[in-house]
Amino acid sequence: MFQVMRNGENRVDVSFAGKLDTNEMRTAIAQLSLHSEGIAHGRMLYRIGDFEMPTLGAMAVEVSSIPQLFKVVRRFDRMAVVADKQWVRKVSEVEGALIPGLKIKAFDSQQAAEAEAWLQH
Repeated sequence: MFQVMRNGENRVDVSFAGKLDTNEMRTAIAQLSLHSEGIAHGRMLYRIGDFEMPTLGAMAVEVSSIPQLFKVVRRFDRMAVVADKQWVRKVSEVEGALIPGLKIKAFDSQQAAEAEAWLQH
């Protein structure tokens, strides 16, 4: 399951759990692009639940969509990642260090209120 929802003028909320196959990955990228259209200096709340690694086909779609994904990512200044798995939080923060102009901070599910507050700064 991958859900994207516009939440105000400059915010997008994303929820991900389960397993993504090729078609779901295409839909997820298209939805992310659509819902972030027109956003500048945006904020994203990314909730990651229990999930399995995407299929090889899904990963191929993601790799082929890197230019489109970079275009989407440039619309955002801050991303709060809420995940219970420590390694997911760590990987998210490492990604934030590698993407210029994007601050990513990770929180566990018990810190959802802190994640919301951090996005408001």
